[in-house]
Amino acid sequence: MSKVEGVIFDWAGTTVDFGCFAPVNAFVTVFKKAGIEVTIEEAREPMGLTKIDHIRTMLSMPRISALWKKEYGREFTEQDVENLNADFETALLETLAAYTDPKPEVLETIEQLRKQGLKIGSSSGYTQKMMEVVVPEAEKKGYRPDFYITADGTSGLGRAYPYMIYRNMEALKLTAARYVVKIGDTVPDIDEALNAEVWSVAVVIGSSEMGLSEEEFHALSEPEQEELISGIERTFIEHGADFTIRTLGELPGIIEEIDQRLEK
Repeated sequence: MSKVEGVIFDWAGTTVDFGCFAPVNAFVTVFKKAGIEVTIEEAREPMGLTKIDHIRTMLSMPRISALWKKEYGREFTEQDVENLNADFETALLETLAAYTDPKPEVLETIEQLRKQGLKIGSSSGYTQKMMEVVVPEAEKKGYRPDFYITADGTSGLGRAYPYMIYRNMEALKLTAARYVVKIGDTVPDIDEALNAEVWSVAVVIGSSEMGLSEEEFHALSEPEQEELISGIERTFIEHGADFTIRTLGELPGIIEEIDQRLEK
C-alpha cells in the first residue's frame, strides 16, 4: 500500500492541452484587440497564475507597459486589467473545448495510481466558468479527477498561495502534506507545492514551460529534444521542484521513490 495518499494535478499543459495553447492564444488575441502586440513568450511567462493576475503581470512587463503608455498616453489601471480579463474570458471560452484532449500517458497513469488506492485531485489557473467547459469535455475523453477547484473557490487566492492544495486535501481526506504530491508544468505550480509543503513534481514534455505542440516537439532532432528537456529540467529544479519527469508515465516510479523516502 502506497504511503502517498493523493496526487493533485494541474490541468492545461499537465494533464490536457499539450503545450498549453488555449490560454496563450487568447492572451495574444486580447492584447492585439487592445492595440498591443505581445509575443508568445510574453504571453507564456506568467503561466500558472490566475488569469487576472496573469494579465496584471503582463501589463507590468517593461516592454508591454511602455507600449500601453504609448497607445493610451497613461499607465494601465485596475479597470484596464478587469476589461482585458473580461475580453480574455470571452475569447478563451469560444475556443476552450478544442483544447481538452488528455496528454499522452495521462489516462493510463491515472488508472494505475487509482489501482494503488491513490486519490486524484486537481487545481487550475482557469476560473470556475472555464472549468465548466474543460471538465465535461475532458471527461468525454476519459479523464476525470476525483476533485477539482479553481481560485474562485479560495476567495481568489490562486497560485502561488497553497489554498487550492489545502481544499483538495480537505475534500479528499488526505491526512498530511507529506503524503501529498502536486504535479504541474509551470514555476507557479512548484511555488504552490512549496508553500503547501507537499512534494513537487514538474512535468517537462508538453508543458507550458516548453511551449511546443506535439508536432513541433516531434519535429526536433533527438539532440535538440534532449537539450530543450535538460534546460527545462534545470529551471524546474532551480525553482525547488523535488522531481522532474519527462512525461506522466514516469510518475508511478516517482511515487514509489517518495514512498521509500517516507519509510526512512
